Amino acid sequence: MSALPRALAALAAASALLVPGAAHASLFAGETLDKVADVMAIVVLVLVPVIAIVVFWLVHVLPERFAEKYHHPQAKAIQVLCLLSLVFGGLLWPIAWLWAFTRPVLYKSSYGTDKHEDWHEEMGEKAKAGELLDHELAHLRDELDAMAARGALPANLRQLQAELAKVPVRRGPQAEGGPA
Repeated sequence: MSALPRALAALAAASALLVPGAAHASLFAGETLDKVADVMAIVVLVLVPVIAIVVFWLVHVLPERFAEKYHHPQAKAIQVLCLLSLVFGGLLWPIAWLWAFTRPVLYKSSYGTDKHEDWHEEMGEKAKAGELLDHELAHLRDELDAMAARGALPANLRQLQAELAKVPVRRGPQAEGGPA
C-alpha cells in the first residue's frame, strides 16, 4: 500500500512539471528591447551578407591558391575558372578544385616539365644564391635541357639555363661515418 501513494505522488509531481509557467518573450523590456531589435536587424541585414560574400569568395579562390603554391603549369587557367565559378554561383568550383590537384600528363610529355615557369625561376634564384644541393641543381638543369630539346623553352628560361651553366655544383652535407 505504501507503493501506491508514492506512485501517485510521483505522478502528481510529474504532471505539475508539465503545467506551463508564465512565459516571457525576452529578457529585455521597453526601449531596451527596441534597441536590441534594431541592432540585430542591422547585423542581419548588413554584416551577415558581407561576411557570407567574403567567405564565398575566399573559398572560391582556394584552387587558385593551391595551384600557385604547388606551381601548377596551368595556374592561370585555374585562376580564370575560379573567377568564372564566382560568376556562375559556384557550379565550376569542383572542376577548378580537381584541376588544381592534378598534374596534366600530356603537358609533361609535351613540354618536358609539370611545373610552372615561376618554379624554375625560383629554383634558379636559389641556385645562384648557393642554396640548392647538387641533385636539386642537376634536376633543374635536366628539366631545362629537356624543355630546350623540345623547343618549349621561353626566352627567360633560356637565359636562366645559360646562367645555371656557370653555377658551381655545391655538395650536400657529408654522410655520417664518412671522411670528414
